Amino acid sequence: MEHLRSLNDVSPDEIRDIIILAKGIKADPASYDEALAGKTLLMLFEKPSLRTRVSFETGMTRMGGHAIFYSIKDSPLGKKENIHDTAKCAGRYVNLIMARTYRQEDIDGLAAYAGVPVINALTDRHHPCQILSDLLTISEKKGSLKGLKLAYLGDADNNVTHSLLLGCALTGMHIAIGCPAGSSAPAEDVVAQAKAYAQTSGSTITITQDAAEAAEDADVVYTDSWMSYHIPAEEKEARRKLFMPYQVNAELMRHAKPDAVFMNCLPAERGAEQTAEVIDGPQSVVFDQAENRLWAQNAIMLTLLKKSFKSFKKS
Repeated sequence: MEHLRSLNDVSPDEIRDIIILAKGIKADPASYDEALAGKTLLMLFEKPSLRTRVSFETGMTRMGGHAIFYSIKDSPLGKKENIHDTAKCAGRYVNLIMARTYRQEDIDGLAAYAGVPVINALTDRHHPCQILSDLLTISEKKGSLKGLKLAYLGDADNNVTHSLLLGCALTGMHIAIGCPAGSSAPAEDVVAQAKAYAQTSGSTITITQDAAEAAEDADVVYTDSWMSYHIPAEEKEARRKLFMPYQVNAELMRHAKPDAVFMNCLPAERGAEQTAEVIDGPQSVVFDQAENRLWAQNAIMLTLLKKSFKSFKKS
């Protein structure tokens, strides 16, 4: 793995190794105090962030490195200068670049020209860091990933759903998506790629308009905001009507297995994509999920810089 532009950059074995490494860092963080000493991470932000910025910056600091936050909100990539020039310059200053942008093409451009590893911290198309964190969380709660069923409900034409499709297919997890037909369904090319991975891993991919069918016998029930960052605010009421049949509530959770866990990558709106009784209830693991952004991203950075748990374990 040279970059993390999407989960297409990661093999099943690398996913396994990242999860193992993340668990090792989480169990013994003091052993990594100097793991990234002298290393600098440039964090480019075009979209708003809470968890992404705090988890990456904290991770670099705790491992002895340094993180630079740079907002490109007022100087968009590819506008003031060619994105290739931005990448070439930045790559001469830092060891890693993490970017949170609208366009997947911007991540690809950075990776092509920076000369240092580039991490996709979210685009409209993919969110690989989130799903690697999610797989870490599911592994902690359920053990082996292979053969588990994840049900995703709601707006499925988004970065989280696309990365869940790829992540589940790569690891042998079954995934069922309950969503409206048409523009709210996942992108066809992503579904096709996931199905190709599934042929090797043995996972199954189901896309249905029936929320209960998607949730049936699920080990994990997952939802995400109905209002992604690129959705205009004036569409909110129309989208609520469209997605309300896919709201994760107590009734829908009863279709899943009794020990199913509930996940939402946050931010979450109670009364919209899920009810308060679900997200605040005993099956919810959303804050464990949020914490694991820190540990999984630490493992990603170490992996990209060719570091390992063994390298930093104190004697």
